[in-house]
Amino acid sequence: MFFEYPKLLFLLLIPLLLLLLYIVRECLGMRPHLRVSKHYAWTRKGKTPLSLLVHLPFLLRIAAYSLIVVAMARPRSSSQVEKVDTEGIDIVFAMDVSTSMLARDFTPDRISAAKDIAIEFIAQRPSDRMGIVVFAGESFTQCPLTTDRATLINLMKDVQTDLIEDGTAIGNGLATAVSRLSTSDAPSRVIILLTDGVNNSGEITPLTAAQIAQTYGVRVYTIGIGANGVAPYPVVTPWGIETKNMKVELDEDLLKQIATSTGGRYFRATDNTKLAEIYAEINQMEKAKVSIDSFPVYKELFAKYALWALVCLLVSVFIQLIIRRLP
Repeated sequence: MFFEYPKLLFLLLIPLLLLLLYIVRECLGMRPHLRVSKHYAWTRKGKTPLSLLVHLPFLLRIAAYSLIVVAMARPRSSSQVEKVDTEGIDIVFAMDVSTSMLARDFTPDRISAAKDIAIEFIAQRPSDRMGIVVFAGESFTQCPLTTDRATLINLMKDVQTDLIEDGTAIGNGLATAVSRLSTSDAPSRVIILLTDGVNNSGEITPLTAAQIAQTYGVRVYTIGIGANGVAPYPVVTPWGIETKNMKVELDEDLLKQIATSTGGRYFRATDNTKLAEIYAEINQMEKAKVSIDSFPVYKELFAKYALWALVCLLVSVFIQLIIRRLP
């Protein structure tokens, strides 16, 4: 057993001093007294078993105070241990949020399909730390590495195409994702890079970012998203938003080089089903069990001490109701 706030235990000096003061007063006859004409009625004072109970209420109050102090110091026990198996993998999603991700060759569109399937992937890996980086003409971290699944999923749902300047800065997005993993001590560090375009902006080239990832031992899985040939895009016209078929441009050679140089793999997703299969395949490949043999399981003990303090106070009140202290 140990205490979360051990400094509070110094308050136990107060009941100790009160107890010493009480003993001194009893020994020196410093109790309240009164004068009587005859004392024979009091000669047997202190000799009956009942008379010994006059000291008990004070002792019980001292005990209650001491127990409250112990409870406030928050006693905890860690005698129990639990063996835990965890994947020990840190994963960052690097997602393209350029306006081309609004193409409707996926249901309902590319970015919505990418978010929904990524959320399913997140739910299947409860032991891993995950984060989100988004990029278009520039990049930023949507969510740092975390095990808080609720927060991660909510931030994934908030990903949209108008967050930052338009464009496709694959190098910047990959470099930002690598920076989120650069201080990680996980046995396996992974980036899932998803894009539907050709690198056309950013200060860092994609291959330079891939070299940085390789230096840090980060494996990159690249996913090229988009149908083959043409895809329906929403286009703003004077008569509203219309859907027009436009040519799909995807630099597959670049994505393959990034994946190969970092020990990852390249995938091509042409519809929702294929994208889901890709995430399922990555889920199966990224398994690195780490066993923790003696993970402490803490047990809070303050309630027990607080309950005994309450019992002492109630017994003290009960005794005072049935016994009157004689002078």
